[in-house]
Amino acid sequence: MLYFASLRERVGTSGEEVEVPEPASVADLVRWLAARDGPWQALPTFRNLRFAVNQEMARSDTPLAEGDEVAFFPPVTGG
Repeated sequence: MLYFASLRERVGTSGEEVEVPEPASVADLVRWLAARDGPWQALPTFRNLRFAVNQEMARSDTPLAEGDEVAFFPPVTGG
């Protein structure tokens, strides 16, 4: 998994490898991560959290398979 922008700062790492019980979707992964103690509990609180699976934009109901790369990033604003 990869974390970007303010989310990376919040969880204190740019990435990690985890094994999630299967079958799982991106939403399941978010819930599983949030159930861990620590900064991951903030994941569900990010408004408009975006996901990518294997470098393709994904939805929360996107199914995951072993070896998938999942990236989380908050929406970015610019001016």
